[in-house]
Amino acid sequence: MKRLIALFILISTIWSCNSNTTSEDGKLTVVTTTGMIADIVKNVGKDSIAVSALMGPGVDPHLYKATQGDLGRLQRADIIFYNGLHLEGKMGEVFEKLERIKTVIPVARGIDSTSLLDDPIYQNAFDPHIWFDISLWASTIDEVTATLTKSDPVNAEFYKNNASAYTEELLTLHEWVKTEIETIPANKRIMITAHDAFNYFGRAYNIEVRGLQGISTLSEFGLKDRVDLVNFIVEKKIKAVFVETSVSEKNINAIVEGCRQKGHDIIIGGNLFSDAMSAEGTPEGNYIGMVKANVNTIVRALK
Repeated sequence: MKRLIALFILISTIWSCNSNTTSEDGKLTVVTTTGMIADIVKNVGKDSIAVSALMGPGVDPHLYKATQGDLGRLQRADIIFYNGLHLEGKMGEVFEKLERIKTVIPVARGIDSTSLLDDPIYQNAFDPHIWFDISLWASTIDEVTATLTKSDPVNAEFYKNNASAYTEELLTLHEWVKTEIETIPANKRIMITAHDAFNYFGRAYNIEVRGLQGISTLSEFGLKDRVDLVNFIVEKKIKAVFVETSVSEKNINAIVEGCRQKGHDIIIGGNLFSDAMSAEGTPEGNYIGMVKANVNTIVRALK
């Protein structure tokens, strides 16, 4: 009941706000959930739009709750893009309500379900971490481009050309990742991470992935899950595991200690960007830079 009341207040606040949503300089105002989506919008729209992401560095979208400050940003937006596939679990109801008064688009909606990975726990649900298969993520550019074009048809050709150029960049990156991962000996291509964010990465680039937690950081894991993962690492003689920038290191540190108690020394191979990028203006603060940083960390630790 409290959640429904809060949701009602949130939507009522947005309805009652000023309906003038364009920025002061007349640009389209776009708000996204994650930085990865914001990066697509920036590459397609360039300087013709104003873009901001709700979720910054180190933020876990599975657990994220909209703040009062977010309400103003959502109200001022001409367009709202979110991932979909239940990534932003706690904001799902908010987006459903906002669709009645705003252009609210899940970028994953144009992806054929046959290309998606099933959620191993929840029936009829999919793994939302689609940005880790670069070729799949590139397909979401069409959804962004079509939405911007519909809202701003004057710049349609501009958006189309930018989208084409960015798509080529991502497909080039996709091939680079394939080449880099292949430098890891086949018997060493096993990634152990804090949660199951990298299954698309594993499928696309031929590397086995195991996460302690499930696809969502909301999922629970027990002692048996921890023991099973420790035994797997020891059996396979895996030399490195990875922490994630948006997930606590506590559980992975427990895995490392469990391996050492069994006489198997293992190291933290590095910090991977999973559900969030780095700060804007840093090398890892854009999608391409984030992917390259992850791949370099993985290759260096596992070779």
